[in-house]
Amino acid sequence: MHWETLEQGFIRQQSPVARSTDLAISPRMAVLPSGEIVCSFMFTAHTATNDFNPVLTRSTDHGRTWTEPRFVWPHLSSRWSNFTSISRDPYSGQLFLYGIRTIIDTPGEPIWSTATMGLKANELIWSSSTDNGHSWSEPTVIPMPIPGSAEAPGPICVTRTGRWLVCYSPGNTFDPGLKVDHSQVIVLFSDDRGQTWQHRTMLRFADATSMGAEAWVIELADGRLLGTCWQVAAPGGELPNVYALSSDGGSTWTPTTSTGTLGQTTALAPLPDGRALFLYNERKHGDPGVRLAVVRPTDTDFGIEHDDYVWRAETRTQSTSSGDLSEWSDFSFGEPSLVALQDGTWLVAIWCIQPSGSGIRYVKLRLCL
Repeated sequence: MHWETLEQGFIRQQSPVARSTDLAISPRMAVLPSGEIVCSFMFTAHTATNDFNPVLTRSTDHGRTWTEPRFVWPHLSSRWSNFTSISRDPYSGQLFLYGIRTIIDTPGEPIWSTATMGLKANELIWSSSTDNGHSWSEPTVIPMPIPGSAEAPGPICVTRTGRWLVCYSPGNTFDPGLKVDHSQVIVLFSDDRGQTWQHRTMLRFADATSMGAEAWVIELADGRLLGTCWQVAAPGGELPNVYALSSDGGSTWTPTTSTGTLGQTTALAPLPDGRALFLYNERKHGDPGVRLAVVRPTDTDFGIEHDDYVWRAETRTQSTSSGDLSEWSDFSFGEPSLVALQDGTWLVAIWCIQPSGSGIRYVKLRLCL
């Protein structure tokens, strides 16, 4: 098992003289029946500024060239900071955006508090499009089942039964008096197209002081659900990424188990033979970059069959910080995602701030399974 890198380039490259609001982060992709790729990402002034503004860009030539980004909700940008990820229902073809929104009280305000290690209080939201992403419904709020803020970079997953699933990591807010059960990742599911939601604990950490980040959930070819996340330790500590499986649509989950990887951020994609692709950042162990693993998970073993770099970064962080979550606003790359293209190749997208170029990068791969 290996992969071949076919080409690399930029989906969106930031000009050296770009405006302060042109930093592009968090790319996610969906492929339409025509083969057109739609990529979502956010413009922001800084990784920790409360001004995220989602945009979409498109490619009709398998990722080689891209249209100018178009804002999803330009009329909301002065009032709400929206952080969303795109996905496509493989059965109905409907497109979704899922993520969080945070009210903007003062332009340029921070979204992160180092004092509380928490995000500004926010809400979970979803939106849909039935015209291939050219127009979108207004954001609909998903009620959060426990107190705290939400960190939710993974997209909506729609199963073959029609169930919608989303996951998020609960965290502190700016309120130091609010006690949050953050040693878990929550999954919510809806069987009535977003009208009502139920929730479960998808991942539970043995260390009650730790917290989750960059959680993701997919449906495997055999109908099981696979959930993963970055298990974040106290500053300076390291804990492995973790996973769990569900055989009943997310109602119950296997015990949370180590993936055997020490990385940051997780993203997933199913393979037709029941395996999955597991994408994660490497900032603290070995060379900086993005790694891809082929896995065949069971209840007790993540089943890594191959694990190697798909992209190597020049710098770990923008300065000389440790790469801990507490210093996430100094990261110089991250939040990778991947999607299968109709020509049989795979496209990986990453945001980066690197000496050789900043913006949204892509790497095209051919998997040799």
